[in-house]
Amino acid sequence: MLDRRQLLVRTGAALAAGGLGVAFSDLDEVMAAPDADAAPDWAAVRRQFRLAPGWTHMGGLLLASHPAPVRRAIERHRRGLDANPVHYLHDRGPALEAAVLRAAGAYLRARPTDIALTDSTTMGLGLLYNGLDLRASDEVLTTTHDFFATHESLRLKAARSGASVRQVRLYREARRATQDEVVSSLVGALGPRTRVIALTWVHSSTGVKLPLQRIARALGKRRDDVLICVDGVHGVGVENETVGSLACDFLVSGCHKWLFGPRGTGFVWGRTTAWQAVRATIPSFSGTATAGAEMTPGGFHSFEHRWALSEAFHLHLRIGKARVERRIHALNTRLKAGLASMSHVTLVTPRSAALSAGLVCFSVDRLSPGAVVEALRRRRIIATVTPYDPPYARLAPGLLNTPADVDRVLRAIRSLR
Repeated sequence: MLDRRQLLVRTGAALAAGGLGVAFSDLDEVMAAPDADAAPDWAAVRRQFRLAPGWTHMGGLLLASHPAPVRRAIERHRRGLDANPVHYLHDRGPALEAAVLRAAGAYLRARPTDIALTDSTTMGLGLLYNGLDLRASDEVLTTTHDFFATHESLRLKAARSGASVRQVRLYREARRATQDEVVSSLVGALGPRTRVIALTWVHSSTGVKLPLQRIARALGKRRDDVLICVDGVHGVGVENETVGSLACDFLVSGCHKWLFGPRGTGFVWGRTTAWQAVRATIPSFSGTATAGAEMTPGGFHSFEHRWALSEAFHLHLRIGKARVERRIHALNTRLKAGLASMSHVTLVTPRSAALSAGLVCFSVDRLSPGAVVEALRRRRIIATVTPYDPPYARLAPGLLNTPADVDRVLRAIRSLR
């Protein structure tokens, strides 16, 4: 029988034995092989899910259905825990968690040692912003477009540290936003006391995608003394990017949306040197040998879900990240073009793929967003309302949809007069 300290040692050993320092050349082979021009069998991908038939599902941005590999892994781990929870946890747990970190590292093209595992985006944002080393003389710059979890985490941190938080509006009108407007608005708001920039990669309020790499370059000499922290939940699982190409210092995401990961899973990635500016909030059970381990909250989690997360990363890598991006963008481009052609519809999300991803926000004349979503529901189409002011109707065409699905949705919206 292992005590807790021995369990931590076993976890560290499993990480090392599993190739924690995997070479990026190995990752190139994993990621490049599936990304050929040939399209995969999207119908076969769709058959991996048990979504109710007869519905057009465009709400995956909220909570994903589990694909077959994830379902099987959850059930396998659940059986093991039910049969002998102590031995399964001690004998299998360290290696299973190490496998999740390696899979996440392969997907993000990151060092597994720089990744902390969490239960959600909200948990990750809370851990990151609460743990930042900020003083009363420091300022955090964020935007009016960010989600409640970012705003509230920063408010709580400011109340404890005395640091100030300032919000900037990046674009006057989402559908007419440009990269130049976004970058100039943010950089122009930078102050001498700004130490952290808190951003969201893809705004769930409007569907606008930020040009993160351009933002980082535009900071110029300030880049070395400002941390860029990103809520990436609506970009991860959609965009063919890596932590290197995003040019941020921290990336936070839940995995139970676009990635099709088990419900109740997420991560925080931090640049190796950037982790030095963060302190752990919750004691870790994963040891303190690496920043990722130290920042992973301890306690007992839904282990069968956490350990099945590696299957979600592997599924996306097998399909190919470039293929995933092309498919989702093609469906969203089709949807936006159709909505833009309707005189009674106002398309909120930019039509440019450079400024949008997998979310499409819109309004219909003389109908509230809730009324639009309810009308679509009566036609067996699943949409959502953005929880912001102003609210919009929102659709999220993803890998489980087809061009025919998009056309069906457009016919339904065209009838809402």
